[in-house]
Amino acid sequence: MAMNQTKSAAVPNDLEPFWIPFTPNRDFKKTPRMIARAKDMHYYTPEGRAVLDACAGLWCTNAGHNREPIVAAIQAQAAELDYAPAFQFSHPKAFELAARVAALAPGDLDHVFFCNSGSEAVDTALKIALAYHNVRGQGARTRLIGRERGYHGVGFGGISVGGIVNNRKFFGSLLAGVDHLPSTYNREQQAFSKGEPDWGAHLADDLERIVTLHDASTVAAVIVEPMAGSTGVLPSPKGYLPRLRAICDKHGILLIFDEVITGFGRLGHAFAAERYGVIPDMICFAKGITSGSVPMGGVIARKGIYDAFMQGPEHVVELFHGYTYSAHPLACAAGLATLDLYRDENLFERAKKLEPIWADAAMTLKGLPNVLDIRCVGLTAGIDLASKPGAVGKRGYDSMARAFHENGIMIRSVGDTLAVTPPLIVSETQIGEIFDKLATIIRAAA
Repeated sequence: MAMNQTKSAAVPNDLEPFWIPFTPNRDFKKTPRMIARAKDMHYYTPEGRAVLDACAGLWCTNAGHNREPIVAAIQAQAAELDYAPAFQFSHPKAFELAARVAALAPGDLDHVFFCNSGSEAVDTALKIALAYHNVRGQGARTRLIGRERGYHGVGFGGISVGGIVNNRKFFGSLLAGVDHLPSTYNREQQAFSKGEPDWGAHLADDLERIVTLHDASTVAAVIVEPMAGSTGVLPSPKGYLPRLRAICDKHGILLIFDEVITGFGRLGHAFAAERYGVIPDMICFAKGITSGSVPMGGVIARKGIYDAFMQGPEHVVELFHGYTYSAHPLACAAGLATLDLYRDENLFERAKKLEPIWADAAMTLKGLPNVLDIRCVGLTAGIDLASKPGAVGKRGYDSMARAFHENGIMIRSVGDTLAVTPPLIVSETQIGEIFDKLATIIRAAA
């Protein structure tokens, strides 16, 4: 373009300039799935058509959409304090929210480091783990261990420890010194399980093999999701997480739970760590902390980890890490209002009570054409569909698009797996509606 030329004026609602993440852009722009507003359990298209939200946005709107207390808190905060520096200064709500989050976490998970997303939370936890061993004089502990089919966001740390192939293969060698546990999923042994499958606790023992291969003195941390969500809802087998905890304790390895999806009620507790009776060394959170209303994430660390950094001269920075928008005032206000809603409406307990009703409804899809497996835990379900010959992922993608355009429901497709994870305010009637519509969609995809 010549220097004296200018670009044409922006066209309202021109779809071309926006490069949409994790989306087939060309297909989307031919037949867009546009949302104009939302309320409680529904999205609404620009034409005003209601779409039942069966996936809580992206696993995040746990308290439902546009809840008045959260909206009011954000508006009031924006009018009072729009931004406070995240380094060298802070603001009262940051400390109030940290205390509230720490109070929800089990054991001595007492210290909260704020960031802005699950991806940042994971990279933060990995850096804290490496630095922790360093400040304790064990700087050789640099190896990180993830799990096949794990999803830990899209930072270089997260995709390195993650185990979803397409998220990794385009980006080179990633971080060095990373190994992976095997996936906990085995369809032959676990198909159509409600809750945690009986088979698979022994898969945690593979950590012993990895430790023997590399030597414990080189291993910093293990990171796993208590329920692997983004890969298609894979609950941890019974006894798996306690065995991981025991092996990590034996070898002095930190255990990190990525609870970006499972945190804030998704599995019927504030954190899945409570459900499974396992206290990790760090918990990564995001999504549900603000019910998706303002970006926020964080890491909760055990007291011993925090204390290890609190050495030396008091005027020296203890951890050289952080983000411009850590503990952003609007996010903190939204987080506090969201936690109030969870408490006042007993939403965690509500999710626990609805879990068996949800699981029974999900299993009604068993026997429909191309349904290979159904997995449920908490208010989540993954339905595996048989792939079309020569077109892996197309049956799932077409089902997701058809659900929005023809059936008035939003679901997630992960390859040929359909994932449903509604807001925790979902009613029993809406649970029935979700799975009735899914049955129609699955039959149409045959």
